Order: sequence, then C-alpha cells, then structure tokens
Amino acid sequence: MTEESNLEKVLKSGKFAVTAELGPPKNGDAKVVREKAKLLKGAADAVNITDCQTAIVRMSSIAAGVIAMEEGIEPVIQMTCRDRNRIAIQSDLLGAWGLGARNLLCLTGDHQKFGNHPQSKNVFDLDSMQLLDLARNLRDTKQFQCGEEIEGEEPRFFIGAAENPFADPFEYRAPRLAKKIAAGAQFVQTQIVYNMDRFTKWMEAVRQLGLDKKIYILPGVTPLKSAGMARYMQKNVPGLDVPDEYIERLKGADDQQKEGINIAVDIINQVRGIEGVAGVHIMAIEWESAVPTIVERTGLR
Repeated sequence: MTEESNLEKVLKSGKFAVTAELGPPKNGDAKVVREKAKLLKGAADAVNITDCQTAIVRMSSIAAGVIAMEEGIEPVIQMTCRDRNRIAIQSDLLGAWGLGARNLLCLTGDHQKFGNHPQSKNVFDLDSMQLLDLARNLRDTKQFQCGEEIEGEEPRFFIGAAENPFADPFEYRAPRLAKKIAAGAQFVQTQIVYNMDRFTKWMEAVRQLGLDKKIYILPGVTPLKSAGMARYMQKNVPGLDVPDEYIERLKGADDQQKEGINIAVDIINQVRGIEGVAGVHIMAIEWESAVPTIVERTGLR
C-alpha cells in the first residue's frame, strides 16, 4: 500500500507546488527549528531540511525534520553521500521513514574542504545517482543494496534530486536529468534561477527528450537581500548565473530587501508560464520570513 506524501499528492493533482527550505541550526536548540517552521507553515506544501549544507556541522536533518513535523510542516529530508557509507545511509533512511518522513532529496553533498572541518575524512561511498537507485530499490524491490530482502516495512519515499541547468557543458544538462530519472528521481529541484534565457533553453531541451512528462520540475528561486549578495553569488558560486540587471536593480533601490523580493516574484511569475514547470522551490537563505510574502505576492496561496 502506498503512503503518499502531501507533496506527491499536490504534484500529481496538477496544482502548482511550492517547496521551501529550512536550515537547521549550528547548535542543539530545537526552538530555532520550531520558529522557522512556524514562519513557513501554510506557505509551502513541503519544506526541505538541509543536511549540513556547505559541509558545516548543523543539527541532523532527520532530527530537525521530526521537530518540523511536530509544528505541522511536511519535511523533505535531504541526504548527502559525503558523510555516510551505504550502511549508514540505509540505516538513516529506515529511521527517517519510521519517524514519519515521506519525502527524500538525494544529493552527493558539498566537499568537506568548503566547510568548518576541512580536515575531516569524506566518505562518498555512493554518489547522488547511486543514492537515487538505492532509495528506489528499497521501495520497489524491498531489498537492501546488498540484495538482502527487507523483512517488514520498507521505506517508500517520494524521491527527489537536484539539478543545475546552468553548469557547463550545457548540452549535457538535460541528458543528465534523464539519467537521474532512470535512477529513480520523481521530482527535481533546480539550482537558483536568475538567468531566464538559459533556464528556458534548458526546459526546451528537457521537453525535447520528453522528460517533463516523467518528472516534476521545481525551479529554485532565492530572494536577494542586497546588491552585495548578488555580486558575491555572481562571482563566487560555481554554476550560478546572476545577470547584471538584477545587481543594478538592487543598487538603485531605496530598500534592497524589498527589491530582492520583487525580483523573486518576477522570476516565479516567469517560470510559471514555462511548459513543463510543476512548481517552485523557494530557498530564502536564513530569511524564512520572506517566503510567506513571496508566496502571497505570487498568488500561490
């Protein structure tokens, strides 16, 4: 018997879905998660719980996801391959399912050299493609990765992946999504969209391969807090393309945060009109309070 998540039900219904993001704290304070969850409640169909993003130690994504559920938020548990071998990954997936999580986002993970423990050992026993395949097989074949049968309840996650439409070589980006679909991805959340021309071309390539009929696509949107943030992202974040026009809009604004929200609203309104887009993933980095405003301004709630 399938136990569908709310996110899966919304996407299957054809309704334009909204997911958001909640970053667990760099401490053990559950109140931080609860306060962020309260800001996001009602604004999103599900909320990603990040897994030590940028390789910085934070509260466990599974633990934070359970706290978010207590506040009425449906989590998307992010899981990276950086810190776990296949034994620990499968153990955590069983635990997350047993605790009530129903959505999973499979990621390779940022290299530890970018985080606050660059001397730590990476694992990368699996990559994101293999993790997708593992999660799909746990659900569909009721087998562990070694081939041993699961005796009892298997985790039946709604499985997601991430994709970057802006990385080079561009011509391989849509075929790479096809590989993730073949591995088990049912929905995909993309890198932040600022370059609309490039995203539109990627979606054309996706449609040419018929992939929009096989996976739910949620483009990523991040409100910019300032021209400085936009300039930093433009120069320092690999695979992220921030057009100069947005930097100029922010520089000329009386209130740069308000203008950042205006830009996010503009981007969402544009991607909604692209054939094959099933929803939007709003990543308001340490700015969860912006999400309800953006959602309301775009008429998504």
